[in-house]
Amino acid sequence: MAGKDTLIREAYAAFNARDIDAALALMTENVRWPKASEGGHVVGKEEIRAYWTRQWQAFDPHVTPTELIDRVDGKTEVKVRQLVKSLSGDVLSDSEVFHVYTISGGQIEGMDLKEDATSDGVPSTAFAKH
Repeated sequence: MAGKDTLIREAYAAFNARDIDAALALMTENVRWPKASEGGHVVGKEEIRAYWTRQWQAFDPHVTPTELIDRVDGKTEVKVRQLVKSLSGDVLSDSEVFHVYTISGGQIEGMDLKEDATSDGVPSTAFAKH
């Protein structure tokens, strides 16, 4: 499982460094990704690029994985510390959340917010103070 752990940690590092190309290189072409700050999902690398570009123009999120959990359904659950700031530096949210990854062929095929089971289609509570 070291390969999966490394893949996920590299994805967070690239996201936090705002290195979209490095993050997208770790994903399948038709990756499915949540739009935490807007609600709903996007599919495909270019839609993720567009979403992250919009998100980073409005917020300064930093996400640090603290625990990776292999689930019996084959997915990987990641407990993260998610710090979301305004562009002026005000803390909007500092919380622990869970991301759920689907990995296929050594690449990220999808990610969901664990809270999506009850709130799909609406922004994550971490972005509610915007």
